[in-house]
Amino acid sequence: MTPEIASDRVEVTVDGDDVDLHYRTGGDGPPMVFLHGIGLDAATVSWRHALPALAEERTVYAPDLPGHGESDKPDREYTTEFYLETVEAFLDALDIDEPAMAGLSMGGALALGHALDGRAIERLVLVDSYGLGADAYWRTAANGIFQTPVLGNMLWQGVSVSKPAIRTGLRGMGAVEPSQELVDDVNAVVDRRTVRAMRRWQRSEFQQNGFRTNYADRLAEIGVPTMLIHGKEDPLLPESWSKRAAASLGESRLEIFENCGHCPPREQPERFNRVVRSFC
Repeated sequence: MTPEIASDRVEVTVDGDDVDLHYRTGGDGPPMVFLHGIGLDAATVSWRHALPALAEERTVYAPDLPGHGESDKPDREYTTEFYLETVEAFLDALDIDEPAMAGLSMGGALALGHALDGRAIERLVLVDSYGLGADAYWRTAANGIFQTPVLGNMLWQGVSVSKPAIRTGLRGMGAVEPSQELVDDVNAVVDRRTVRAMRRWQRSEFQQNGFRTNYADRLAEIGVPTMLIHGKEDPLLPESWSKRAAASLGESRLEIFENCGHCPPREQPERFNRVVRSFC
């Protein structure tokens, strides 16, 4: 029988402020924490199919990060440091010790940053991970847009209220037509405050000379087994990042998903769940 995945809430203190976090959890066994990406994402978006599959052997936890899903969406700066502090506070609040951690896109950078901060983890699963490279071909144009409030507002004003706009955005990140279920999942959790959080994080990260967060030269410090999964057709973060990271890590496994874009857990859920379960 498929384990039930339930909703719960916990209040944490992050950067001096109280933040109410929603999270999904279920299963029994060693803990595994799942971290989603920025923007058109939340726990139910990235991990809808992964959580029940992994909960057969583990206790799974997937928070909605601040600004996303059903968690608080405060009017504040959103930075990688803020999200790293959130992850640490979440684990401490639930007494989660030495979990396995899986992160997609920005969530991958958070899992990496958490490990590099010296926190105990069992193993890492990095999925089309941010934080593994210095730059991407589209960053210069994006940097100009996100540093210019008027252009940014024009670009994103329809995202939170229009399913066609969401579908168009998802098409730009995937290798196949997004399913109606995925469009509905994104529409259910994204609003204008989510877009605000995304744009503020992007303004923090997209610098004039490249990305602000890049752990590529510190990967040798990672001392736990690490799986890297990457969609070969990811238009945002190149597969070369994960290939180079796999070569730099002491104990790693690399899986490149053909005909897959930026979100393998939703584009190819059966294969994703199979390879992650074999690793974890």
